[in-house]
Amino acid sequence: MNPPSSFLSVDHPCDQTVRRLRRNLPRTGLRVLQTFDLQDARLSRAECPCPHHGMRRCDCRMVVLLIYGGASEPATLVLHGNGGRTWLSLVNTPVQQADASMRACIERALGLAPSGEGL
Repeated sequence: MNPPSSFLSVDHPCDQTVRRLRRNLPRTGLRVLQTFDLQDARLSRAECPCPHHGMRRCDCRMVVLLIYGGASEPATLVLHGNGGRTWLSLVNTPVQQADASMRACIERALGLAPSGEGL
């Protein structure tokens, strides 16, 4: 199975991007459930070096959000961040198809202009 491809990147750290989504998506009638945070998962291991940076305290983040709306199944949004930038990916496979309006809701929640310029 191919990993989701990034559809959007913003020049803000992942934690700020997650906070903005969790605050603004409910204003559009969507519910957000965070199911994974790489930083929390790393806490259980004393020695967990980053495969990209090799540092014990790297700034890599990965967060998975389930976004519930009008569709019968939630959309899965994966955020990956480091270096003060965040990439967002919506899972869209034959088994789990993202609702067509979900991307637009996410972009609005992040305060993005229609041109794709953001935050």
